[in-house]
Amino acid sequence: MAGVELDHHRGGAGDPLVLIHGLGHTWRGWRPMLPLLEESFDVLAVDLPGFGYSPPLPAGVESSPEHLADAVERAMDAAGFSTAHLAGNSLGGWISLELARRGRATTVTAISPAGLAWGREASLGAGILRAERWLARNAPAPDALLRHPAGRTLLAGPTFARPWRIQPDDMIEQSRLFADAPGFEPTLEKTLGVQVRGLDAVHCPVLVLWGTRDVILLPRQGRRFERLLPNAELRYLKGLGHVPMSDDPELLSRAITEFAARNASRVAAPAAAS
Repeated sequence: MAGVELDHHRGGAGDPLVLIHGLGHTWRGWRPMLPLLEESFDVLAVDLPGFGYSPPLPAGVESSPEHLADAVERAMDAAGFSTAHLAGNSLGGWISLELARRGRATTVTAISPAGLAWGREASLGAGILRAERWLARNAPAPDALLRHPAGRTLLAGPTFARPWRIQPDDMIEQSRLFADAPGFEPTLEKTLGVQVRGLDAVHCPVLVLWGTRDVILLPRQGRRFERLLPNAELRYLKGLGHVPMSDDPELLSRAITEFAARNASRVAAPAAAS
C-alpha cells in the first residue's frame, strides 16, 4: 500500500511519545498538553489520514483502525521511533492498542478507547458524532458562536466536559477541519459497531483512562478493556468528557508521564501472529 505522509507536530526531548487523536479530531486537540509533555518526551503528534491536514488513504483502501495504524507506523519509522510510549484518544486509543499488538509500544495510555461499544452504545456514539458534524457544517455564523463560551458549549458540549476552556481560535480551526474531514464517514463506518481484535496479544503495560462524563463512549466500556487486556490498569477521571485533553491537561499529562516513568524499563514483547 502506498504511503500517506501525515501532517504532524514534533517537539520536546526525551523518550519517544506518539499522540493519536480520535475520530473527527486532529493533533491540535493535544495542544493544551504539549508544553507539559514536551518537558519529558520527544513528542510526535499526527493527523490521521483524512483528518486535519493529512490526505486520505488511497482509493480502495478501507479507512479501518488497522490501515490507519499502518500510516502511524510509517510516521514512527520516519521519526526514527522503533518503539514509543503511545497515547491515544477514542479511535486513537484503538490504534495505539493495534500498534502495541505489533510490538511498537513501550506503554499505552488509552483515553476512552473505541472498539468495545456494543449494540445501542455504538449507535448512540455514531449519532452524536454525526449530529456534531452536521452542526459544524450548518450552524449559522459558526465562528462568532465559537468565540463565545456559551456557543462553544452548545456546539461541542457532548464531546468536551469543559468546552469553555478551549481557546476560541483553536476551536474554530478544529471545527472547520472537522466539518471538512474527508475521512469522517468512511472511518466512522469501520469503527463504531466494529469490535477490536487481538487485545490478548498486547503485552506492554496499558493505562485506560475514562472520563465519567463521556456520553459518546460510555464509561462502563472501560471494564471490558480491563478484562481483555493482560496488563491493564483502569482509572476513571471524575467530571471529564470524551475528549478530555483540554478539560484537564495537567491531570492527563501527569497520568501519561508517571505511567511511562513507572513502566519504562518494561519492553513490549513481540506481537503474536494474527
